[in-house]
This record gives sequence, C-alpha cells and structure tokens, in this order.
Amino acid sequence: MEPAETGIVFNIQRFSLHDGPGIRTTIFLKGCNVRCVWCHNPESFVKEPQLSVNMNKCISCGACARACPFQVHTITEEGEHQIHWENCRACGECALFCPCGILSIIGKEYTSEELIRIAARDAAYYKSGGGVTFSGGEPTCQPGFLLSLLMRAKDERLHVCLDTNGLYAPSLLAKFDPYVDAYLLDYKISDAGSHRKYVGVPFGQIERTLRTIDDMGGIICLRCPIIPGINDTDAHFDSIRRLRALYPAIKEIELMPYHWAGVSKWENIGLRYMLNDTQAPDSGTIEDWNRKLGLQNETIFKRG
Repeated sequence: MEPAETGIVFNIQRFSLHDGPGIRTTIFLKGCNVRCVWCHNPESFVKEPQLSVNMNKCISCGACARACPFQVHTITEEGEHQIHWENCRACGECALFCPCGILSIIGKEYTSEELIRIAARDAAYYKSGGGVTFSGGEPTCQPGFLLSLLMRAKDERLHVCLDTNGLYAPSLLAKFDPYVDAYLLDYKISDAGSHRKYVGVPFGQIERTLRTIDDMGGIICLRCPIIPGINDTDAHFDSIRRLRALYPAIKEIELMPYHWAGVSKWENIGLRYMLNDTQAPDSGTIEDWNRKLGLQNETIFKRG
C-alpha cells in the first residue's frame, strides 16, 4: 500500500478534549465498514460527498428544485418538499440557491499536506499532552490517505491517536503502527449474534486486533459505547473486565453512554434512525455501570 495524497474529510474539530489526551485536533475521514444503529456520525457511512437537508427549516420555496440538474428536489401541489436521494450527485447547486441555508454537501477533498498544516497551527496547545487524532467513520477505510496523514503528522512531531473499530487485517495495522502513539479502540458488543445484528459485521476480528496491538507494544484506550437494551448487560461488563486483565496494552477504559446527539443527522441524509424509543441513561445508571466495571484508569498515552 502506497500513501495517497488526497482523501475525503467531513469534519475538522480543533480544540477537541474528548478524542485522546490533552487539547487535540480531530480529523474525521469519510467512510465506514460497519453500520452501528446508534451511530452519531452517520454522515461518515459512505466515502463520497453527500447531500444533507434540514427539513425542519424548509419553507418549500422551490429554489432547490429549480436549481438542481438531476431532479433531486420536487415540491408537491400541497407544498411538500420531497427528496429523491437516489438521483443526487452531490453537485451542490441546490445548496447555492437555498435562501434558508438548509442544504449542504458533507465531505470535502483535502490533501494530507493541507490537513497536517491545519493541525500544526495549534502546536502550542499540544504542550498540554495533546496532538492530532484521526477518526471517522472508520479512518482505515481510506488506508492510503490515512497512511499519508500519519507519516506527515510524525514528520511534524505531533502526538498521534488513531480512533478505530479494529475491524481490518493485521497486515494493514502493521503499516500504520509505526506512526501511532495511542489507539482509541472501540469495543461495542461482546455477544457475536448481537454484534452482527446491531453493528452489521461479525465479531471475531476485534480481539485479534487487540492482541496484535498488544504484541506490538501499543497503547490502547478501550472505548465502550453502552446502549440500554442492547449491551448494558453483566456479561458485557464481564467481558470488558476480562480484556483489561488479559491485555496490558489497555491503559484506560472509556465508558461512552448512549446519547441523542446526532439523531437528526440520520433524517438529514435520508436514513431512518432505529432507536427512537431508546432513552439516554440518567446519572445514577451511568454510576452503576462504572461500579460494575470496577476499573481504575491509568492513562498512559506515550509509547516508549
């Protein structure tokens, strides 16, 4: 695999405090190899740029329908704005003419040089122990571009975190590892049947990735989304504790309680959200989950 100089990014978040240690710049690459039903970044599912429409603010003026060359938008006689998603080519013409600003194209092509230049602007803040985090989606879905970003980040002496689901071959991981200081590794569901149902892919690869990172001397923060009614089980918490005991590379467990942020994004890109009846846990429930894990964090994000 050779480095690729260009790729598609859907967000750049500067001064991030939640994607690794210290103050960071998080770069979100488009594309994902799973379909978690609770995902708060569904705009990352496909690699290509795509249309987003906030229908709650639409006034059905018809400007988008007149501007679109592909008949994506129609306004019915009753004034209903209908979107034919299958026709969209993400050309952006409709967004240019919308008077309400409810239309946008998600995803922009960047060079790796451009992105690392953006990240390096905040180098003074990274003295907090921060750096750059590559996230998604699943950033390894653009492997050549990710490799180029990792290499350039290391050339700039930036601390690098890779936020990943671990669902890929060890040979690919070996390409990235020399440039990664810490992994933010998702551990979603420990039951194989539920993993396929709610994540969309088989379960087995995740622990193999854990073992590979551990063998390479890597550093892992195990990120555990907890979704009521799906994986908030004693068996799942037992599995998390087992992994922590088995793999010394796991230096931190990050509990990620279910929340509603990002739900509207599904409708905005023409997708149906499946967990509308799921309630976000209250503080007492979250405290109970933490007690069940019974772990003391020992955050160590520096390899050496």
